[in-house]
Amino acid sequence: MPVGFLALDADWTITQVNAAAEHAVSRPREELLGRDYWEVFPDNRHNAFGETYERVRATGVSEAVEAWYPEPLETWFEVRAVPAGPGLHLFFTEVSDRRRAQERLAVLARVSSELAGSPDPVQSMARLPRLLVPALADWAVVTVIEDDGRPHDVGSWHADARLRGVLARYVQLRLGALPADTPLIRALGTQEPVTTTHAEIAGSLPPGEARDLQAQLADGSGVYLPLLGRGRTLGVITLWCEHGRPLVGDELATAREVADRIGLALDNGRLYRQQAQLAEELQRSMLTQPVQPEHAEVAVRYIPAVEAARVGGDWYDAFRQPDGAMTLVIGDVVGHDTAAAAAMGQLRGLLRGVAAYSGAGPAEVLRGLDAAMALLDLQVLATAAVARLEPPAADGTARLVWANAGHLEPVVLRPDGTLLDARGWDGDLLLGVDSTTGRREHTVDLEPGSTVLLFTDGLVERRSEDLDAGLERLRTLVGTLATRPLTELCDELVEQLVHGRPEDDVALVAVRLA
Repeated sequence: MPVGFLALDADWTITQVNAAAEHAVSRPREELLGRDYWEVFPDNRHNAFGETYERVRATGVSEAVEAWYPEPLETWFEVRAVPAGPGLHLFFTEVSDRRRAQERLAVLARVSSELAGSPDPVQSMARLPRLLVPALADWAVVTVIEDDGRPHDVGSWHADARLRGVLARYVQLRLGALPADTPLIRALGTQEPVTTTHAEIAGSLPPGEARDLQAQLADGSGVYLPLLGRGRTLGVITLWCEHGRPLVGDELATAREVADRIGLALDNGRLYRQQAQLAEELQRSMLTQPVQPEHAEVAVRYIPAVEAARVGGDWYDAFRQPDGAMTLVIGDVVGHDTAAAAAMGQLRGLLRGVAAYSGAGPAEVLRGLDAAMALLDLQVLATAAVARLEPPAADGTARLVWANAGHLEPVVLRPDGTLLDARGWDGDLLLGVDSTTGRREHTVDLEPGSTVLLFTDGLVERRSEDLDAGLERLRTLVGTLATRPLTELCDELVEQLVHGRPEDDVALVAVRLA
């Protein structure tokens, strides 16, 4: 590449100019020789170029600088400033192509990082236009196809801060105003890029606010790039270039690569949501509604973790044994994936079978489950608590017997709003470690109106604090909600403790004596 050369004397007068310099600055040497450098290039006085030249003159040390020169050149230059006695020699080359190539690579890297860093690509769509502007276009809009098949604009950005509000309003109106044969709709239908002009878009819009806003935004050309994923159209990117800046060549190739990456991410996200929804539905199908005994009310809740695959190993259960006693179960298989959910289904079914067939107490039910796990070679670890609520006596009191395999102890609320002391209720060894371990039972007599809560650690455990703090917060909250109906109490516990978005799966089973 030819290297431009300018020689400046001590007074900043241009004394020498070569042919490459004439071409680079689009001026003949006759307009340059003998003139003050700052008069010829006034924008350089206070930018990176001027600062570098002043410093080289002051220090006598050569320096290189790369920066943008605005209108009328609108070009990136790399300049080597070399002291030449009291003056200065400037050797420079135009590097706009290299800078644009770097910007294109940077755009691809930023888009990839944004898509990879978001668990739901649809959520990142609103931020993507900021990554594309101004490197690829003067303004951009991302449109996605909703589940009902309708296009929806989810994000926009304009390089000119003064026009961002105009663009935002245009985006609110444009889809409702566009006819069926508009370039955007054609791009969605043909799955091919569609280029257009301001005049074509203006002609396709009916008179009104959307057309007036479009006139403020577009005076150049635009391109609509479909977002494709495995043979289906998932959206479109609108890229608009003003000031006679057509999107062609390498810039268009980069834009198409961006669209391909976004389309693949959207399709992966769609498949992920479908699989997660299916897995969650399968898991919920195993967590059936509890049996309601005559002498008590039972309520259950299950909320999957927001950061996991929306399936896991937490479960609850409530069923009758042969003698009429009510059995309540809460459990947690180690893991947060479909394997944990599958193991949960196995353990839940095994426990139900042991308890329903044998009519045994909680300790023996847990021992039988542990033995069955060992016999069937189920390579899983789990915690569980089994509580047996016996039919009430003549005075209305009912006996609660429970056993605990490494799980959190239950919370027992008296009718007067006080809580039973949980000291001494520690659990035994979790399931899946040693099937021969002994199991203890705990017993408490409950008055009419008493409430028992069994729950998994997702309700109380936080990454930023120890478990005891979460348990104490739960106990305090239960006391304040003592007078609430059982279903309302459960809803408030979930809302106030995890705000509906738990870090871990939450399972809860509660029973209140009549």
